[in-house]
Formats: sequence, C-alpha cells, structure tokens
Amino acid sequence: MQAKRLLLGITGSIAAYKAAEIASALTQRGVEVDAALTVNGARFITPLTLAALTRRPVLSDLWAGDHARPLHIEAADAADLALVAPATANVLAKLAHGFADDALTAILLATKAPLLVAPAMNGKMWEHPATQANVSVLKARGVEFIGPASGMLACGYAGAGRLAPVEEIIATVSGRLGV
Repeated sequence: MQAKRLLLGITGSIAAYKAAEIASALTQRGVEVDAALTVNGARFITPLTLAALTRRPVLSDLWAGDHARPLHIEAADAADLALVAPATANVLAKLAHGFADDALTAILLATKAPLLVAPAMNGKMWEHPATQANVSVLKARGVEFIGPASGMLACGYAGAGRLAPVEEIIATVSGRLGV
C-alpha cells in the first residue's frame, strides 16, 4: 500500500513552531509529509527542523535544483491532501485571489488535492472584513477551515485567532487520509 502524501504549508505566524509537532505526528503515522515553507514562515521555524522531522526535503524555492518537471507541479500532483497550518491573513488573501508568488502558493494553485487551512493571526486581523470576505470565497470553493480557536494571542490580546489545537488538526488530517 502506498503511503498517503500531505502537503503541509507553513506561513509567517508565531504559531509556525506548532507545525513541527503536526509534521512529526503525521510522519509517525506513516504519512509522507512534504513541508512547503514561505519566506516569512522560515523566520519562525527552520527548514532543517522540518526536514529532520519529515525525513524529506523542504519546499521553499521554486527555482532550487534540477527538476524534469517544475517543482510546484510535481509537488501539486503528489499531494493527496494539502494543509496550511498556520495560515496567515496574507496567505488566505493570496489563495482567495489566485496569487502564486512563492513555492507554497504556486503548489496550492496547481493542486487538485483537497485543501484544509488552520488560520492563526491577531483577532482584529481575523475579524477584518477583507479577511472574512477571503474566508467566504475559499469556503465557497470547498476549502475546509480548522479553527481558529479563541483565547490569549501572542500579541497580548484575547479573542479569535489562535491556531486550532494541534490534536484537532492532526485528527482532522488523519481522518481525511485514513491513517
């Protein structure tokens, strides 16, 4: 039986460190995790950490290496499921409007795999009409949201915007992949 493949997108949120736990837990369950790290995501977690936990190269540069097929198409075709955790307001806007200016958004624009997103941002950003309009667009396209949760945020405010509990994210992904 062939292992299931998850594309795990990690964006520039303080919650990015929790992606390590997600990647590790799913790898231990037999999922092949392809981590795609944005430039801002790499400010919070390193490619080395993700590569060590997934035992796979991290996708962060569309132009790295020699590929018979474009890297973003290869990764898009390989994914059985895509998850962006954490998903910032910026990446939600890019996804809603079809921007593909980095490895992660190019892969997500090209994949046919179902997409889950776990938002993480300041509560004011989450509640902003532009973010909520982008969420509506994405939901109308079939994107499934996990969270956000409410509670104390890294910025010192309390409210909606926390990354959903890691256990909930792992359970949702495991359920979708049947692992």
